Amino acid sequence: MAQLEDQVPFVVRLDSEDRQALFRCGSPLGFPARHVLLREHEPSTHVLVILSGWAKVTSAAHNGYEALLALRGPGDVVGEQAMLSGRPRGATVTALERIEALAVPADRFDALLDERPGITRKLLALTADRTRDSDRRRVQFASLTVQERLALLLLELIRTHGQESEDGVRLRAGLTQSDLAGSVGASREAVARLLKQLRERGVVQTGRRGLVVVRPDVLRRMARSGNA
Repeated sequence: MAQLEDQVPFVVRLDSEDRQALFRCGSPLGFPARHVLLREHEPSTHVLVILSGWAKVTSAAHNGYEALLALRGPGDVVGEQAMLSGRPRGATVTALERIEALAVPADRFDALLDERPGITRKLLALTADRTRDSDRRRVQFASLTVQERLALLLLELIRTHGQESEDGVRLRAGLTQSDLAGSVGASREAVARLLKQLRERGVVQTGRRGLVVVRPDVLRRMARSGNA
């Protein structure tokens, strides 16, 4: 899959002076794995700039279904949309591993945007890129089967979060089957059945240490044709 604009971290987009100004406004915080950094529907009091580690962004429906919206990692900013809109947070951000971050209070972040229009422009560009790529994925997924969506997702994850191992490419993101289901718009049971089929065919391995992709070539054929 092509590199998507929304995967360019916010901090990387800033010039050196703007980056330093942003860092001066924040206070360092650490979060353990599985800790909730920001919670959906809560008021916005600060934004977080992730320095190390990865987090998942999710949103829950009234029936309990949880959609995986994005993964955010080093250099990404989270919580900025609620702060800009003045509305409660629209998603929950949960640490997938140990997270080191900078917390910037809302009033200081707001003042920073007023003082440094370059940061404001980059933040608006980031928001536009995230919206465009989210729309692109939505259109793409609408024409695909769940099997094709899962194959595309796994291919994207091994590119962005893959680590070579003796057996294949291990996904470092620590996502559960429910997370995968929430990303492809399917039930956990449907994803579990597909992973079982892939495991029986030797395409993937699953276990307590996570998911390993053994045959990415098969996933690429599945993503193109819907079967392999």
